[in-house]
Amino acid sequence: MKYPLLACLLCLAAPLVAEDIREPELLKVMLQGDSAPDLRQLVEQQGGHVSHELHIINAVGATLTREQLDVVLQSPLISRYIDDLSISEDPAEPEDDPGCDVGAALEISLSGRELAWHWFNKHSSPARVGELDIQWPADRGQLAALRLDGVAVPASLLAGQNPGALHLKFEPDNAPSLATNGDLRLVFSEVVEELAQHDFEIRARFEGDCKADLIPGYPVNGPDSYYPTAAGADLLHQNGVTGSGITVAVLDSGLWEHPALALDTRGRPRVVGRFDAILNLEGKEVFDESGHGTHMTSVLAHSEPVLRDGRPSGSYKGIAPDVGILAVKAFNKEGQGDFLDIVRGIQYVVDTKERLNTRVLNLSFAARPRWPYWDDPINQALMRAWHSGITVVAAAGNEGPDPMTIGSPGNLPYIITVGAVTDSWTVDTRDDDYIPDFSSRGPTPSAHIKPDIVAPGGHIAGITRPGSTLTQEHPEYMLSTGEFVMTGTSQASALVSGIVALLLQLEPELAPDDVKCKLISSAELAINRDGLLAYSPFEQGNGYVSAARAVTLGDRGCANEDMDIEQDMSGKDHYQGPAVVDDEGNVSLPGLAEMVAPEESAKGRSETRRWGVKEHIERPDLPPREARENPAPFDWEGAYLREKARIEALSVPGPDNAK
Repeated sequence: MKYPLLACLLCLAAPLVAEDIREPELLKVMLQGDSAPDLRQLVEQQGGHVSHELHIINAVGATLTREQLDVVLQSPLISRYIDDLSISEDPAEPEDDPGCDVGAALEISLSGRELAWHWFNKHSSPARVGELDIQWPADRGQLAALRLDGVAVPASLLAGQNPGALHLKFEPDNAPSLATNGDLRLVFSEVVEELAQHDFEIRARFEGDCKADLIPGYPVNGPDSYYPTAAGADLLHQNGVTGSGITVAVLDSGLWEHPALALDTRGRPRVVGRFDAILNLEGKEVFDESGHGTHMTSVLAHSEPVLRDGRPSGSYKGIAPDVGILAVKAFNKEGQGDFLDIVRGIQYVVDTKERLNTRVLNLSFAARPRWPYWDDPINQALMRAWHSGITVVAAAGNEGPDPMTIGSPGNLPYIITVGAVTDSWTVDTRDDDYIPDFSSRGPTPSAHIKPDIVAPGGHIAGITRPGSTLTQEHPEYMLSTGEFVMTGTSQASALVSGIVALLLQLEPELAPDDVKCKLISSAELAINRDGLLAYSPFEQGNGYVSAARAVTLGDRGCANEDMDIEQDMSGKDHYQGPAVVDDEGNVSLPGLAEMVAPEESAKGRSETRRWGVKEHIERPDLPPREARENPAPFDWEGAYLREKARIEALSVPGPDNAK
């Protein structure tokens, strides 16, 4: 059969045909004015095609030729047009090939006397080990054998070990190498299987400037997701507060409907809506090619119980395991989207709010702001969502630690913007919880203080679709349980969206401003021993979020007090924040230098930093205020007594405490 030849003949003929009947280039634009229907009519009168009718911001997305666009732009119906519709960052300059790319699994396996750690070589060339540092409990004896990808390191190199430690430096001609994927296997002279991952330290350095460091890890993966406890949601779960009756919209890359996501804690279906904003399809499967949207939904709503010692603890793996889910797809396989699709997704959430009882919108994405917050089409739609009664939660972004790195839509002052903290893989103390460098810092370009709060966002385990982009690009982040570990402010914002659902279950009458007030007024600031803030408000906002504290100690009426969202939406007034930026780009606030410690807070365990007034005041080494050389300008003692009195009042039976 001659099909290949026929195909080649067509290929040769195509340029000649195309030159004669070349189609005019089509431009994809957004047009904005006073009426989306009028703009549609205007575009279609010129022969253009309307792809998006965005009545929520009086705009349309359209494709037109250059000539058609020139005619359309002469109309007084148009007040604005945009021809760059991607929300992705500008393409980065290509980097030189580092020659090395090794991913190390987050888990090890221990069996008998053997430790196995899986490595993934993602580069086309073998990865050669330059150095290995290994530490283990000295009572486990000597390291008797070491193999990489099945090839043993000569026993002579293991001689002369110090108790519990070995350093190996390989010459290029005898360095062990990893062709593709394989295990580093260590055999000890004594049994190690009853030990935990954090009992070992392994650091590998490869030729070509890459490395693999063994993380401490949690004691057990699978039965417990840990972050509901860190956020105080487990206490609410144990009292029947699980987000029931509240719908949360997750605008992301779609949803893989795993049973723990599609069903609530009682096995009832709870995906109340599906909308593909890219294809403009309602009610069909929103297939998650990326995996990101599924992971966010898992953090928010995973309905499997937390097990401790093999028994249910009364808590669940997700923050709000009984919420209804509205899955909105606006991002593609690579996790990219354009803002026409995102605005259309927000519009759908607002339009169906009453029918689906949608009270929360989660936005786990961020891009560099391109306009003032009031001119950003996504933020314009979000102001209308907030004004309609939907509490909007957005990621701060992962572009820290420099100031002014808050992304859009997190730069919108009205909504709840979330930065990240990490717990350093420990669940029994917060003394080593810190704000990682990646978490974006404020202020925003319009001088507003962001983030509003910080929440757990480090190494968060959750469900994602097998075979998704994330699992293909980062197989090392997959746990043996089948769950996937991700880190970022995306996870932190999904967690906070779950807390909002818990609040709304208890107090469904709360308006978005009051939800925000409850969160920021009950968050716990990081305070040093001397009473100064360990982080500036541009780093920690109002502090570390707590679901339990928001319910018991959160206030109303303290959020967005100095702004009028209706004036903002109408264009009559816009608002600048209190931040000051000097000519050299340094950011500050009035009196900030007297409030914040000058030294950088520790990344990991701190001897001076404590989260919350209670932990600060009750630390055993707190010096009396009169003995401090430069007392901090905060009345922490007074705040402690007021908080204590409120908690004591809540414990007294009475009509106000009936709930």
